[in-house]
Amino acid sequence: MEEAKLVVSATAILLVCSAAIVSRGAAEPVEDKQALLDFISRVPPRRALNWSPYTSVCDNWRGVACSGDRARVVAVRLPGVGFNGQIPRDTLGRLTALQVLSLRCNGLFGPIPADFANLAALTGLHLQLNRFSGPLPSDLSAWKNLTVLDLSFNAFNGSIPASLSNLTQLSSLNLSNNSFSGEIPDLQLPNLQLLNLSNNHLNGSIPKSLQTFPNSSFSGNHLSPISASTPPPLPLRSPSPSPAPPLPRTKAVHRLGESTILAIIIGGCAVIFAVMALFLFLCRSNRDADGVVSGKGSKGFRSPEKAMAGNQDEINRLVFFEGCTFAFDLEDLLRASAEVLGKGTFGTAYKAVLEDATTVVVKRLKEVGFGKKEFEQQMEVVGSIKHENVVDLRAYYYSKDEKLVVYDYFSHGSVASLLHGKRGEDRTPLDWETRLKIAIGAARGIARIHTENNGKLVHGNIKSSNVFLNSQQYGCVSDLGLTSLMNPMIPPVSRTAGYRAPEVVDLRKATQASDVYSFGVLVLELLTGKSPIQIKGGGDEVVHLVRWVHSVVREEWTAEVFDVELMRYPNIEEEMVEMLQIAMTCAARMPDQRPRMTEVVRMLEDVRRFDTGNRPSSEASTPPKVQAVAETLANPQ
Repeated sequence: MEEAKLVVSATAILLVCSAAIVSRGAAEPVEDKQALLDFISRVPPRRALNWSPYTSVCDNWRGVACSGDRARVVAVRLPGVGFNGQIPRDTLGRLTALQVLSLRCNGLFGPIPADFANLAALTGLHLQLNRFSGPLPSDLSAWKNLTVLDLSFNAFNGSIPASLSNLTQLSSLNLSNNSFSGEIPDLQLPNLQLLNLSNNHLNGSIPKSLQTFPNSSFSGNHLSPISASTPPPLPLRSPSPSPAPPLPRTKAVHRLGESTILAIIIGGCAVIFAVMALFLFLCRSNRDADGVVSGKGSKGFRSPEKAMAGNQDEINRLVFFEGCTFAFDLEDLLRASAEVLGKGTFGTAYKAVLEDATTVVVKRLKEVGFGKKEFEQQMEVVGSIKHENVVDLRAYYYSKDEKLVVYDYFSHGSVASLLHGKRGEDRTPLDWETRLKIAIGAARGIARIHTENNGKLVHGNIKSSNVFLNSQQYGCVSDLGLTSLMNPMIPPVSRTAGYRAPEVVDLRKATQASDVYSFGVLVLELLTGKSPIQIKGGGDEVVHLVRWVHSVVREEWTAEVFDVELMRYPNIEEEMVEMLQIAMTCAARMPDQRPRMTEVVRMLEDVRRFDTGNRPSSEASTPPKVQAVAETLANPQ
């Protein structure tokens, strides 16, 4: 009897578990999942998605979110994944519970599919930065829940449909940089806060319902200016063939001659023209005023108030370079969570995390000494350099008050932080193998830079905080090309001063030879674990790394030169001595005594020609090479 009860209980438990499993499986939005699979099968992305028919669309698929009961797909966010083609009918249009659709920054073209009218739950539609074309659907009333509509930077044409007025929940409308024509309809949108219709082919006048928005919302069109209570100009008259009957004159008029009256008329016209010119100038200055970026901190680059009032033209001028797969615009960047990474010679660097989890480094430049044309020309030179040991410049932004450059984010941090950060018992030391690869990689990157611009390009700001580790743990050089754009500013004591060659007074006039000197200091930093400049004696004594190494070698060769963290690695003395010799050759006082970077690369790569298995251990006597180096470097700098 007891056994029967146990069997019944076990069976009941199994049935409950099976029911739970079936229930969970049924909660998977099978039809929506198939619609998405049909979409990417017909428009495959260049960047692989982890979408599989064998995994959960709600739990695993990138860019997809489901409702709380897992019954429907409610959000699809796939910016910049490399779609190239038309959106097929009967794919995304089947996601009738979809609330947010973001396909921005892809290569999609053609018209908006007719079955998008089925997406009645949409609250956000982001299709900007594609190649969509054709007119918009004449009836948009199906999207009555829409709050954000961004179709900017496409090739839409035709007129702006008046049915937009049916989207009464709309708070943001961006149709800029398309080919819309005709007049702007009188849109009655009570909740609209952001509007951008700039850079189209619109004509006529601005409807009264939209005249509260700034001029930048309508720039780049053929619209009549808003001019309240301005009298029409007087028509010019040709001479009459017969004299008009004389008007009765007062005594005052009788005394004025014709020349006097003519002078008064001309003077009055001149005053009117001057007032009008001043008025137009003030209006234009007010419209062109920048102010897109303001403030800094952990919550972004500007305040929400500035975000609402910022010039929409400026917001869309983040310039990306060819091959960049980032899928954001300046508006996204300014809304990103920002963390200050450090303040350097040329500006402040931020770690910015965007809404799609993309992480970039944004450097906010200060003291730029050149105009927009020169800035853009320099950025184009830098952005064209593609090398595994040079950090790619991904994008830049220029306005009157803000200059930004965007780079990849390196999670390991800079070489400066790896060398000098958190020294103590719990520190993971930077091993010799990695230091050697850092030096070789950085040298290769600088050598590549020196081949650009007909062999005349200079980095100008080589230091450990501008060198990062790439995926193969080799050094990768950042901050290229900023020096020549800056106003001269040389702090009396700074990390930059420790890397600066003796002949360099103005950082803008750095040379390839001074780059070699700075690289030599960087290698000494890797070997010694010491900063280029150290302050001792309560700030009274400044010790330069190059001079200190010379003094140690000149007096007597000791282990004091090398970082104590390197002493734990056996059989590396020969390589360390070779590296020291290369570093001191690079850091020679006279520029003509320094090697070229291509030669430095060769010398560093030759350091690994030794057979590590046959070298003496760290407990053996000092190798003969040490004495040769000591004699070579005996003369102080």
